[in-house]
Amino acid sequence: MAALSACNMAPHYVRPTPPVPTNFPSGPAYAPAAATEKPGLPWTALIGDPRLKTVIERALVNNRDLRAALANVQSARAQYRVQRAAQLPVIAGSAAASFSRQNDQRQNSYSTDIGFSAFEIDLFGRVKNLTQSALESYLATEEGARATRITLIAETANAYATLAADQELLTLSRQTLVSAERTLALTQSLNGSGLIGKLDVHQAETTVEQARSDIAANVTQVAQDRNALDLLVGAPVENGLLPQSLESLTASIAKTPAGLSSDVLLQRPDVLRAEHQLKAANADIGAARAAMFPKISLTTAIGVASSALSSLFTGGAFVWSAAPSASLPIFGGAARGNLDYSKAQRDLYLAQYEKAIQTAFQEVSDALAREGTIDGQQAAQQRLVLANQRSYALADQRYRAGIDTFLNSLTSQRSLYSAQQSAIVTNLALVQNRILLYRVIGADFAGA
Repeated sequence: MAALSACNMAPHYVRPTPPVPTNFPSGPAYAPAAATEKPGLPWTALIGDPRLKTVIERALVNNRDLRAALANVQSARAQYRVQRAAQLPVIAGSAAASFSRQNDQRQNSYSTDIGFSAFEIDLFGRVKNLTQSALESYLATEEGARATRITLIAETANAYATLAADQELLTLSRQTLVSAERTLALTQSLNGSGLIGKLDVHQAETTVEQARSDIAANVTQVAQDRNALDLLVGAPVENGLLPQSLESLTASIAKTPAGLSSDVLLQRPDVLRAEHQLKAANADIGAARAAMFPKISLTTAIGVASSALSSLFTGGAFVWSAAPSASLPIFGGAARGNLDYSKAQRDLYLAQYEKAIQTAFQEVSDALAREGTIDGQQAAQQRLVLANQRSYALADQRYRAGIDTFLNSLTSQRSLYSAQQSAIVTNLALVQNRILLYRVIGADFAGA
């Protein structure tokens, strides 16, 4: 039987050459990569903050999207087992008895047999290729679940970092409000003494109201951030697990090495999923080709039959049967149409596989470009905040001493507030890019 089923009409599969450069880009935007770097990182090494680790572990247990992805894996595995069973004959046993009476004569019949029915002898590999296609579809579903898992980890960490940043923006807006209210009180006092005009009072009021508006917006944003985090985790996250500060979170998120070669992208789960789909389409071509040749089936049975139950298992009761059959389509274009369809599907999945690699290459390149420049931007932003603090302190002193106008002090205060907001946004961008690099490299096989 093995020799008869050795014929395989599927095209020989060769992994397509990746349509991207061998190495990731280099230049002013990119930090130099060490040749000894092992690309990728398990998420447990990426995340050092114990609170965030706990939150991610809960998400991996409770998130409904991940549960749905795992259920799809179980479904695909079951379908593969069903298709694989078609390669083996189904052996069944049966027993029957019939009783009839005609012209006052009773007629009895007893039989029992065991055998298999309509078993296809897979001479041209049709069933084998269908089984291979089901296997590749199952493996593609497994990679889809791994992609969902990596995405969930990254999204949860991103939501956690965003909450930390918005909490700091809320704290900053409250601090700015306190400072602006003190300035407004002083301005109103000087205006009441006739030392300054009403214009300065109104200008001070604008800063107060802007801070109050920012507080309201930031309170809303923090609440929405918590709702988003709860959805990802699949359950409410208690206050004790919320981020302490963005600065401490920044220090606890590791950099993910990308390596030098773009070959690492071939192990990304979405790329592997696309390749398994391509392999399944390749096997479908073999099944479609085999369908154009004769389909040979065999039905057999062996057992005993007798008109008397007492003699059912005697030597003379032995019976057997074998009924081979063959069918071959002669007219109609269904077989040819199915083959053309299978080839077109193979071309479709080939294009999707190559597009998945190109998308992965672009995503990693973009993240590497950000990684190569974000440290310099963060340092410059911190220096900008320091310069604005000094400028505002000097402008405020000159205003209080009556040397300078209130407008200069107000302008310096607004510049400081804007620089502090930008510094928080830059710190968030640094954390998010490290998380993004972990996701787009996709070389996390922990728990897969």
